[in-house]
Amino acid sequence: MKIYDYKGRKNISGNRIREARLKKRLSQADFAAKLQIAGITMERDSVSRIEIGTRFVADYELMIIAEILDVTVDWLLSEGSE
Repeated sequence: MKIYDYKGRKNISGNRIREARLKKRLSQADFAAKLQIAGITMERDSVSRIEIGTRFVADYELMIIAEILDVTVDWLLSEGSE
């Protein structure tokens, strides 16, 4: 399967995910653990790769990520800081 890049990244939500994770004072390992509890198989290195834009994020992952970080999917997909 070919995964395309957008502005050199495999996702547009990584920066927002990092921003929201840090705001909630979660380490990447703690965030990965919360994702696993919610049913998403993800390790700390996958969280890191999402945040730096080298890993694709599936739509079902994005929904759970938004729920854990207490933000909307729309916010995760928007560019820039608010």
